Amino acid sequence: MAESQGRLEGRDGNAPVAAASPSPVARTRPDGGSPSASPALATRMLVLAMFGFMVNFWAWALISPLGGAYRTQLGLTVFQQAVLVAVPVIVGSLGRIPVGALTDRVGARIMFPAVSILTVLPVLYVGLVAQSFAALLVGGFFLGLGGTAFAIGVPLVNSWYPPARRGTALGIFGIGMGGTAISAFTTVRLTDNVSPEAPFLIVAGVLTVYAIIAALFVRDAPGRVPPTGSFLARTWATAKIPATAQLSLVYAVGFGGFVAFSVYLPTYLINAFELTPGDAALRTAGFVVLAVAARPVGGWLSDRFNPVSVLVVNFTAAAVLAGLAALELPLVPVGTIAFLGLAAALGSSAGATFALVAILAPKSKVGAVTGIVGAAGGLGGFVPPLVMGAVFSAVGDYSVGLVLLAVVCVSAALFTWGPLRRSARAVATT
Repeated sequence: MAESQGRLEGRDGNAPVAAASPSPVARTRPDGGSPSASPALATRMLVLAMFGFMVNFWAWALISPLGGAYRTQLGLTVFQQAVLVAVPVIVGSLGRIPVGALTDRVGARIMFPAVSILTVLPVLYVGLVAQSFAALLVGGFFLGLGGTAFAIGVPLVNSWYPPARRGTALGIFGIGMGGTAISAFTTVRLTDNVSPEAPFLIVAGVLTVYAIIAALFVRDAPGRVPPTGSFLARTWATAKIPATAQLSLVYAVGFGGFVAFSVYLPTYLINAFELTPGDAALRTAGFVVLAVAARPVGGWLSDRFNPVSVLVVNFTAAAVLAGLAALELPLVPVGTIAFLGLAAALGSSAGATFALVAILAPKSKVGAVTGIVGAAGGLGGFVPPLVMGAVFSAVGDYSVGLVLLAVVCVSAALFTWGPLRRSARAVATT
């Protein structure tokens, strides 16, 4: 285990993976990667997983850019608007638990096309049928299915790459969360310049095309051994792994913060700085793009240095920048610098967290662990929009919510440097 010890202490090396018993026809490679996997095939699976993640996240984020328009059309309160944009987040988050477990059982080859084609239905419902707050809530609930694609892609990528390259590979896969940026860039513009139905019809078409491509070309890694036992028993066993809860906490802060900003930043910018919906959507897209770009950087740094240290630096930076944003100084340049810095810190932390998942999760349970950790990240994004909406409704100001974010980030940095670092060291020396 000296190599994995080296990685956690800042040197290159392989992480320990508790692998399932190999099948009679496939042996695990010495580096822990997929047996008989060529680099070209692994790269192909990474690209397919990344694009599957992206198009499903694009669908998942369709309601957020239109939150202001729905508020005006339907006479919603600020809190109702926050609930509307948050519902897909919580459903997409909790749904990652069963979807991750199903991916371990039946494989990404089945799950990617299935989830993609099923997400077409709520996309069309929201865009063509829903005309009331209640109907949009129902549509948003099922639109959350798109957010579960994350729990399909992580185990697929993890199974195709050796431990020493998983942080970088998972970081590249994480670029798929840029689907929210595509939504922020295009949804309002298509609605205004083409038709209200246009963004939904386009996304439905893209999802259908991807589902066909995934059915034809996605392949599970050779030697994959499906887990046995019931879903509840396997989920409970996964939840009892100490690293599951610890990684869930840090991902709830890192990725949860990103999700919260990606869905609520347009509302915040409109209410706090009186921007137009188009300008707010464009600035939100810039936030998302930077966070997306920072995610593979976090994974790359974690492959080369201590991933725990990468997380501590990210959370500390996020705390400082959230405190700066709470001052509500002019948006240009101070506010812009604060929010773009937050995007970089939160995006990098997400990449570093899943570098740790690749180290700490047993190989046969990567999907299940990813489902729980991913659910925690999404749930972390569900709470802040509700808090921000409630705070603004009560006092007409967002500063309190941003101060709370700074406090949470400080707590996450301390937790990472303490209990999580000790757990990582314990695994490396076992």
